Formats: sequence, C-alpha cells, structure tokens
Amino acid sequence: MNLADIVQRGWEAVGAGDFDTLVSDYVENMTFIMPGQTDVLEGRQAFRKALDSLGEILPPGFEITGLRQIEGGNEVVSIVEWKSEKIADSQFSVLFKFEGDKIYEERWFLDTEQWKSAF
Repeated sequence: MNLADIVQRGWEAVGAGDFDTLVSDYVENMTFIMPGQTDVLEGRQAFRKALDSLGEILPPGFEITGLRQIEGGNEVVSIVEWKSEKIADSQFSVLFKFEGDKIYEERWFLDTEQWKSAF
C-alpha cells in the first residue's frame, strides 16, 4: 500500500465516523497543526479525543465534494474541495508527513477568514 492509499483510507474512516481506524495510522507522538497554524495537538490520544468534537469545528452543512492525493517522498498532500451552507465552493490542503507507513505530522492549510465566515 502506498502512502496516498493510507491517507485515502483515513479520509474514508473520517467519513464513516471510524476514528479508531483513522488514528491507527498515526505514530503515538504525532503532531496535528490545526487551521490557523497556531493551535497544535501533541500525541495520538489528544488527536483521538479532538475527533469526538469534529462536528463542532466544521461549518454547518460541511461536505467534501472532491478529494485527491499527491504523493512525493515521505509526504502526501490532500487537496480537499468542499462546500457548506454559507460557502458554495472552496478548497483547502492537508500535508501528511510519514515515518515509514505511519503519519507523524498532519498540517492543514486553509483560508482562515473564509473558514470563520462559514459559521
């Protein structure tokens, strides 16, 4: 399985609400850098706990409308197309860094002002 397949499997787990499967692809001491790049979660347990509140941090009506992976070296970038009740169409990207076949860093890149306006 290539790294892009691991990331795709993670997105599918999120869509199914299967967060335990998702976090199994992360190292124990992983880092999650949230939108805005200032909020950081350290460790798989903190990341897993945050996933329980996922519905609260997504804009109302949030829906992923397209998803593709770009793989190079030990990294995968997801290009995510999305919409919500207040945003008709947009994109963000997520960088996944790997150690072997496990993710050690996940970093989101998005227009934070647009994201805030989606609420």
